[in-house]
Amino acid sequence: MRSNPVFREGIDVYLIEGHSFVVYGYFLLVLAALEFMILFLPSLDPLAWMGPANLFKLSAAAALLLIVYSVLRIANQEFVPWRFAALRRWFEGEGLGALQVAQGQIALLCLHSLLLLVLAAPLLVWAGAITRAPAESVLFTFSVLLLYCLSYGVWALAALALWERRLESRQVFVRCLFIALVLLSALFYAPINPLAFLLYHLGRKPMAPLVIWGWKWQAGLVHLLFHFLLLASGLLLYVTMLRRREDNR
Repeated sequence: MRSNPVFREGIDVYLIEGHSFVVYGYFLLVLAALEFMILFLPSLDPLAWMGPANLFKLSAAAALLLIVYSVLRIANQEFVPWRFAALRRWFEGEGLGALQVAQGQIALLCLHSLLLLVLAAPLLVWAGAITRAPAESVLFTFSVLLLYCLSYGVWALAALALWERRLESRQVFVRCLFIALVLLSALFYAPINPLAFLLYHLGRKPMAPLVIWGWKWQAGLVHLLFHFLLLASGLLLYVTMLRRREDNR
């Protein structure tokens, strides 16, 4: 992957030049501030926050919103967009194919997702230790957070391939996607909503199964299938748009 020029460009812009450090700094600052407010604002009585994983549940929910939103904006190239080469340059100037460009951008998406999870790890583990959250709950949280980053982030890459020169259109799409899937989807069927699913799971509360034509589907299975289908369809759209751009160069 080091030989992929798209991946190297992202490393240079985000890590070597440091343009992603502001995002990481704001992410840590907001998450730490939210944990502090969750911990101390409700009451000065320790019993008010020493309940069964209350601090960890709310911290995990806050981390979900912050990480997914940050990943969407990074994958959408909303920060210093002028520093990134156009797709036409990769296809014509560098002679890359659509799959090579996709590999580089997906590798960057995975890298930023992992970095944000690593940054959030000390605060989430600390919250889990305070509230005595089971280790499997902490590991489950990190696993689903990574799944959400990839499932939603790949749609930001698809928007980038579709509206490369229309930053405003991409920004509107990313925010509508975030609001619809991460927030409003709970109004239709709570188990497909990442926020509701995470809170229910960490609270060990049962979720109603999905009943279709007499068949009952477990809420957890429906949730995972939905997000894997979301990931697969996003990848298909993303690669299709890249191939179309490659053919039209």
